[in-house]
Amino acid sequence: MQPATAKVTVVGAGYVGSTCAHLAALKNLASEIVLTDVLEGRAEGIALDMNQSAAIEGFQARVVGSSEPEATYDSDLFIVTAGRPRKPGMSRSDLLEVNGRIVCEVAESIRRGSPDAIVIVVTNPLDSMVGLMRAKLGFPAQRVIGMAGVLDSARFSWFLSEATGAAVQDVDAMVLGAHGDSMVPMPRYCTVNGVSAQDLVPADAMDAMVDRTRKGGAEIVKLLKTGSAWYAPASASVAMAESILNDGRRLLPSACLLNGEYGFEGIYMGVPAILGRQGVERIVEVPLSTESRIQMQSTAGEISRDMDSLRDLGLL
Repeated sequence: MQPATAKVTVVGAGYVGSTCAHLAALKNLASEIVLTDVLEGRAEGIALDMNQSAAIEGFQARVVGSSEPEATYDSDLFIVTAGRPRKPGMSRSDLLEVNGRIVCEVAESIRRGSPDAIVIVVTNPLDSMVGLMRAKLGFPAQRVIGMAGVLDSARFSWFLSEATGAAVQDVDAMVLGAHGDSMVPMPRYCTVNGVSAQDLVPADAMDAMVDRTRKGGAEIVKLLKTGSAWYAPASASVAMAESILNDGRRLLPSACLLNGEYGFEGIYMGVPAILGRQGVERIVEVPLSTESRIQMQSTAGEISRDMDSLRDLGLL
């Protein structure tokens, strides 16, 4: 699988999905990028618009829009964004049933037409949706990954950049756990060009940024009033896809299936992982403080409850 010949499918032509397709085209991540949506004409129109920008932007990728599952067959990588967005006052758990059914339908199409693909799930509630996707696909766990930690860490990095006055590209931040209010930002692993962020930011300011990171998605939903974030989620998804397609082996926080790592078994959760041509090449374990371990237990409990709810709904 080489980017020059790869086929990438983005499922869902909403703001996140269409932005993913555009970024993938601009980066020439694949020779063919398929954008698909259940709403007839939407993906086709967006794809046509993107292709007409190719002469200006200079990308070589061809974008194909379709509402037919067959158009996605033989894809090397999927970015799954399909699902209902979160609305003001709606928790991610409220989305379990409706988005769970969508994920089941998408999984069936992927399993039937692209049995060797790597799948990046963006649909919320993220951790339970990627767990459901893997269960329905039956693929090796290294080929089914959730996008969350890259986004949450990017948000944390931006807040740290604002607080320190440092260039955001010099800030490295890490967020583990579930993608939601129980996520576990890791200040001890945050640096500004190698300098510990905890040496640059007062403890109370760091605590405020941790809290703001946990509520980062909800803050944007509240400001927009209709809709949710799309630029940063799309950038995070494409960063993961780029590392996989280019065999970049970047260390990126991703929702991976844990089999003993961090003391958890059989659960998808955000952890640092090296992403390469095979998907998850390795899960990296970092030392955790007692407080962080307690928080990880809490976030694992939340994910487990969501998975139990999916079983009660008959989706697992």
